[in-house]
Amino acid sequence: MITETTIDCPYCGEPFTTVVDYSEGGQHYIEDCQVCCQPIEFVVDVDVAGDLLGVTVLRDDE
Repeated sequence: MITETTIDCPYCGEPFTTVVDYSEGGQHYIEDCQVCCQPIEFVVDVDVAGDLLGVTVLRDDE
């Protein structure tokens, strides 16, 4: 269960497309912005049926 999603970097505001693997359920992980290289915290929300509810991105310093 892999999907492509476009997010806006919480540092520079630039949009970029990334791949999200939600086969293991909800997750928190760090990925660098493809534009400004700042570390972004990704929060992947999955429901009990295993369906993707959403992806939230946060600054690593928040």
